[in-house]
Amino acid sequence: MKRIARGPNQDIRDDEVHWMRFALFPLLLLGWVAWLMPPAGASHEGRGSHAGEEVHQTTGTGFAVPGASFRVFLETGKQTAAGGGLSQGQAEAAVQTVLETLALMMQHRTDYPRFDEALKKDALQNVIVEPTVVNREGKAFSFLVARTADPGRVNLLISASSLKDQGYLGHPDLLAPVLAREFQWVVSKADTSPKPKIILVERDLAHAPIRTDTQIREMSGDDRARLLQRMFDTYLRTVDDRMSLEGQAYYEVGTTKLVPPTQKDSTIKFYEIRIREALQKIARDPYFEQQAPKAVRSLLNGKIWNVAFVKIDERDWATRTRVLPEDKAVMVGELGQPIQPATILVNTYRTAAPEDPFYRDTKGLPMGALSTDQLALVIAREIEQNIVEKSMRGHVAQDAISAPK
Repeated sequence: MKRIARGPNQDIRDDEVHWMRFALFPLLLLGWVAWLMPPAGASHEGRGSHAGEEVHQTTGTGFAVPGASFRVFLETGKQTAAGGGLSQGQAEAAVQTVLETLALMMQHRTDYPRFDEALKKDALQNVIVEPTVVNREGKAFSFLVARTADPGRVNLLISASSLKDQGYLGHPDLLAPVLAREFQWVVSKADTSPKPKIILVERDLAHAPIRTDTQIREMSGDDRARLLQRMFDTYLRTVDDRMSLEGQAYYEVGTTKLVPPTQKDSTIKFYEIRIREALQKIARDPYFEQQAPKAVRSLLNGKIWNVAFVKIDERDWATRTRVLPEDKAVMVGELGQPIQPATILVNTYRTAAPEDPFYRDTKGLPMGALSTDQLALVIAREIEQNIVEKSMRGHVAQDAISAPK
């Protein structure tokens, strides 16, 4: 009997998947009819993340997931299956795949800790499959988590066209680990506990010595290092503005051994020094000028205004880029150049995931245990990959816990 993987130490048989598909098909047809009919029946409203929309409406009773309090619905708004570039059969396959994936995850929920946490907290109100999923700016995403009018509960939006394009239709075993990662956002956005206060960091925006990309390319490594120091003095910050590392232990470099701090701010200072050393290496070393020129330029042209180690337990990522939206651009330098500043966050106690561009560079170590050379590579690759196209899947604008202020 052929088997397919579905978790770290779990597998399912082909006949199990076939049984689930057979059992779900009658429900799927009913759901498809409901999708094409005018809105009727129960209406479920929440605060969505669509451009120009504030409410998600669903019709019918949706599909039940055995053992779960949430249900899976089909979008009944203005978008249609045709509008998402989907045939009826593809839309049916998308919903069926989502249902099978959730059923698989329910059966082995301990393999997916964020999913298990969301279930225990009853954080998920509905899963809504749509032809396409877009945020308020109109940008398309595979998944999006939207808060609802019910405090502590959110909706998970899934793009059917994205599932088709990425080859997930009919493959719940492949979709399960991808969908499981989205539940860190389900848990986070459903959290209504008070957030820690932000330490306001003053910047001398008018005197920030930002340079053009052409000027930066013409500088020597030493000149760039000196310019970076001036950026530290006026504009570029390396502070954990939520003091999340206060009183926390730090890693010995190259090991997983944690060392207790001698003072409350010892770990904060320790990692701030490490960040600055890594940034100096990026600015000065010819390797980065040749292999990561965007990272070098971004440090000196004003695009980056904070790089910091942080402790964010509710996030599973190792690094993340935050970019302020265009309407919150700041005027920087003597000429008052408008810039959308970005923050680079390094999650101290997390390890890189296999899909991270710097995965091999970290040698399996937590971010806080990296050497200066490793940290420089990680930061440079993060900037290269995400300074223009943000690394998030539509969550950046809503993610207040670590957005730059």
